[in-house]
Amino acid sequence: QVRLVESGGGLVQAGGSLRLSCAASRSIFSIIIMGWYRQAPGKNRELVATITTGGSTNYGDSVKGRFTISRDNAKNTVYLQMNSLKPEDAAVYYCNVVASLRTYWGQGTQVTVSS
Repeated sequence: QVRLVESGGGLVQAGGSLRLSCAASRSIFSIIIMGWYRQAPGKNRELVATITTGGSTNYGDSVKGRFTISRDNAKNTVYLQMNSLKPEDAAVYYCNVVASLRTYWGQGTQVTVSS
């Protein structure tokens, strides 16, 4: 059973930075896309950023220019560098991996931004 293990969440002041990491517990066959989504209380889960095996990226409009997604294919690990954080970025952030056979989700890591 593959697990996605997220780390790096926490409490930060507005304007600060955090770096999230997500590592698969073991190798995942034929990964297509890795990414991050977030869900704030009372809101739907939304796209933050995705990255393909080839390195093509896609960002949600609200994080463009502030967040950067990257990945280490050899380690089945995806990162999210979050800069200039705003209170509205506060949410549970979920790692997502889409592979040819199935989709995986992490348990989520809490990001809290104080104003």
